[in-house]
Amino acid sequence: MKTEEVLRVELAVFKREHRDLDDAIRALQERGVADQLTLQRLKKKKLHLKDKIALIEDRLTPDIIA
Repeated sequence: MKTEEVLRVELAVFKREHRDLDDAIRALQERGVADQLTLQRLKKKKLHLKDKIALIEDRLTPDIIA
């Protein structure tokens, strides 16, 4: 089991990667130089990072018993 500090570092890295992919996708679409396969792969990688981010955030958020 990873420590909270390690999870927070991973979370920051994944969020930065997600943001960078978003910028790359937007730039490729605006210039119109990317083929659909490349865009699809980048979007799939971005979605995978989003899932990882959500998983880590869930682990860092304590369960609240109402």
